[in-house]
Parts: sequence; C-alpha cells; structure tokens
Amino acid sequence: MIGEVSIGGVFLPTILLLGVAALLLTGVVSRLLGFAGVYRLVAYRPLVDVALFILLLGLLALLTGLSA
Repeated sequence: MIGEVSIGGVFLPTILLLGVAALLLTGVVSRLLGFAGVYRLVAYRPLVDVALFILLLGLLALLTGLSA
C-alpha cells in the first residue's frame, strides 16, 4: 500500500484515513458495549475506549497492509 491517498487532488496520509475509520468503529463498538453493560465491569471507561481505538487502528493497518 502506498503512503498517501489522493482525494480531489489533495494527498492525505493513509494513517489519517485509517484513524478516522478506527474512530468511527470505536464509536460503534463503544455504543454496543454500553448497551451490553460491559462498562459496568471496568474501572475507567476512557482508558478502555483509548485501548479499543488503538486495537482497531492496528487491526485496520494490518488488514490493509500498511504495516508491511
């Protein structure tokens, strides 16, 4: 995978696009975890959300071949 994506003639780093996608996925997964009541089992919800974002970003980077 190349390091930049051209959108309308503007070059954006691929990691920026993956970060936005991971942020959206984190919001969806966080809402699902909230409905399931999982957040009652953790001591500090923001820390879990940050860890979830990092895991999803790493997974997206791995799946797109960015880390290769």
